[in-house]
Amino acid sequence: MRQLMSIFSMLCALVGCTAQSNNFQNVAVDEFTTDNGTPIKMYCIKHGSVRMQIGEKWVYIDPVTKAVQPVTDYTTMPKADIILITHEHGDHLDAEAINQLANDDTKIIVNPHSKEMLGGKGTAIKNGDVINEQQITIEAVPAYNTSADKQNFHPKGRDNGYILTIDGFRIYIAGDTEDIPEMKQIKDIDVAFLPCNLPYTMSPEQLAKAATMVKPKVLFPYHYGNTDIDKAVKLLEGTNIDVRIRQYQ
Repeated sequence: MRQLMSIFSMLCALVGCTAQSNNFQNVAVDEFTTDNGTPIKMYCIKHGSVRMQIGEKWVYIDPVTKAVQPVTDYTTMPKADIILITHEHGDHLDAEAINQLANDDTKIIVNPHSKEMLGGKGTAIKNGDVINEQQITIEAVPAYNTSADKQNFHPKGRDNGYILTIDGFRIYIAGDTEDIPEMKQIKDIDVAFLPCNLPYTMSPEQLAKAATMVKPKVLFPYHYGNTDIDKAVKLLEGTNIDVRIRQYQ
């Protein structure tokens, strides 16, 4: 995998992305367009942290400064229109990152326990809730562990995954989860972010199973730590899922 990352910039042109520099790493930009012509750009930050430009709006998912290396300075990035927090673990919820990104107009959307940990800041939504924010439909979906030895990490009903819908274009951000049965109900996904790191979320085999349930057109394995992510890629060969590896370590 390390060799794959070292030649990453050379592969960008082949997978439809461009290299871009900031103060902590080179990132790829993956570009999409909705049926109505809204441009969507997706930028890898690290681990479970993603940023997206949707039209003129900036959306950040689980931004983190110091808890995951390299340290990220969000003051170098555009202010957030929307910040989504999946759950309250320190590698997903970081008040410092939120403060660096937010202004008076930023909408902060969190799971209920994260709102408590932020001292009441943000709009809490739970599994099954759907809200509309700045022409983006945001649905909170389940994210939890099913394995007996993992349920203390992410208990059922506490954390959120999110589905964003823009002009019919659907993005699934799974959060920290295993290959839960509710994924069978998630349909028509254009882009999915699925985690793959033991012991907290999924093995490569579980990620492959989850991907075949969701059937996204494009899959970004993320939050994969030291996982042999190439194994997941091989397991998904022949599925017609476009698996793209970015630096989500």
